[in-house]
Amino acid sequence: MPVKAITADYNFPSRSRAELYGDDQLVHVLWRGNPFLCSAATFRVPKAMTFADFMCGVVEPWASSDPDYVPGSARAFQLDLNSWEPDAAKAMTDNGIGHKSLVSFEV
Repeated sequence: MPVKAITADYNFPSRSRAELYGDDQLVHVLWRGNPFLCSAATFRVPKAMTFADFMCGVVEPWASSDPDYVPGSARAFQLDLNSWEPDAAKAMTDNGIGHKSLVSFEV
């Protein structure tokens, strides 16, 4: 997204653009409706990581900081604000998860 500057052109490349991450990508994760974890967290993960490994190794340790979280209870997934059913055995990119995508869920 371009930046509109008031006084001069803003001609600096983004410091979080995809090509800087090689085989990794940034993924935003949001537990919808949770007052304790009320905003999305961002994680750097390999594009080839399976969704099951992403949930077990990244999302569940983060979500477990809320004592009410029960591992495996995530449901009603959304990808970039659209209803979505992930395939646990497929890689992140094969599930349609791109650089800076938002993966959200409810419990």
